[in-house]
Amino acid sequence: MTILAILMPLALLLSFSFTAVYFWSVWRGQYDDLETPAHRILLEDEQEGKIS
Repeated sequence: MTILAILMPLALLLSFSFTAVYFWSVWRGQYDDLETPAHRILLEDEQEGKIS
């Protein structure tokens, strides 16, 4: 029974921290554009190939 006294607060702390990190990342805009990073590898850089 004493293990429940340890595991329940630990589980609540972990779930609160994961939820807080998720909402922080949403607030910072991490999920705003999901398509561009996947297509960025296919786009040519303008600086490549130019000799200064």
